[in-house]
Amino acid sequence: MQHTPTAYFNSNNGQALLAFGSGPLLRIDAGPALDTLQAFIDAHRDRYVFGGLSYDLKNEVEALHSEHTHRLGFPLVLFWAPEYVVEVKDNAHVYLYGNQTIESDAFVFDFLKKAADEKNYPIPKRLASSINKEEYLSQIESLKQHIQAGNIYEINFCQEYFAENVELRDPLGSYFQLNRITQAPYSMYLDLEEFRVLCGSPENYIRKSGKILRSSPIKGTHKRGNSPEEDEIFREKLRNDEKERSENVMIVDLVRNDLSRIATKGTVRVDELFGIYTFETVHQMISTISCELQASTTFTDVLRASFPMGSMTGAPKISAMLLSEEHENFRRGLYSGSLGYIAPNGDFNFNVVIRSLLYNAKRRYISCPVGGAITISSIPENEYEECQVKIRGILDGMYEAT
Repeated sequence: MQHTPTAYFNSNNGQALLAFGSGPLLRIDAGPALDTLQAFIDAHRDRYVFGGLSYDLKNEVEALHSEHTHRLGFPLVLFWAPEYVVEVKDNAHVYLYGNQTIESDAFVFDFLKKAADEKNYPIPKRLASSINKEEYLSQIESLKQHIQAGNIYEINFCQEYFAENVELRDPLGSYFQLNRITQAPYSMYLDLEEFRVLCGSPENYIRKSGKILRSSPIKGTHKRGNSPEEDEIFREKLRNDEKERSENVMIVDLVRNDLSRIATKGTVRVDELFGIYTFETVHQMISTISCELQASTTFTDVLRASFPMGSMTGAPKISAMLLSEEHENFRRGLYSGSLGYIAPNGDFNFNVVIRSLLYNAKRRYISCPVGGAITISSIPENEYEECQVKIRGILDGMYEAT
């Protein structure tokens, strides 16, 4: 397939948005970005806008910093207004934006044909962690000392799996291979500039429908069972796990606080607490918080109030982000950030970038970070194993058979 800027926001419930074709593009690699992003959105109010937000936007939202080398190189902001947007429902499609042509139909046909293809497009090189097990356990113990001292209550600590000098031969094919593994509700493929993002996220950062804004943080993970009976045992174990419930409720309180900054007074509510959801590779504990937005609230107002997602920081948010920067050994970049779109009517939907393969075609660099929440009750060995469960759920099915 000829290279074309592409985004595919895939719910895996028979409905997706396919955006493609050249259009106005905004790339900000450094410096203040939010005002420029809002101006770009305002200038294209009659169009769909798709793109990604780097975790490093935290430095503008909260006057923080990032010192680690940015090996992947994803910009602070990368957005574009595509030439075409097509809604795909059970392999039928309807144009939401752009004039249908023979060429655009051919692109859609080829894309959907690739989506239906069961062929595998594996990663040709195994990824290695940026931190060994001994170092990981030591960092967890150090973070627990900060929790014991009262500096933080909870923190999301991450590590990067990566490989250099990698040729991802067919990124779109690899995305569909990953999607068959994860079947996640906030899955997205992004092919823009030199970046190919293969995202299998189960987590929603923020979504707006009319006046209502919702956020659905994930905190709590358990591996799948080998049988329906074992699966149910594991679901109940997760549901009743006091550590996981404690992690979850702390982030729910954090998100409630974030949304209250932009909500109409008295409208913040918890729609669901400790919901247990089963995905292809893991069980997750998910809660949902909502509010009614004030009429004048812009997209970047929402970012200033709530970015990055509390599930990827910890609590208190600023202290946790400072300690993450101190204890991690890589720059998160797009990981822990967000991918999504804004519709012409002002509604939007953005995920949390987790369970993802991030590829820079120019640098031939591939990254797959993974993390987990650390609390006072965390057992370092268990936290290490939880990360292994998460990373194996992504990578085991993506390597070439040996």
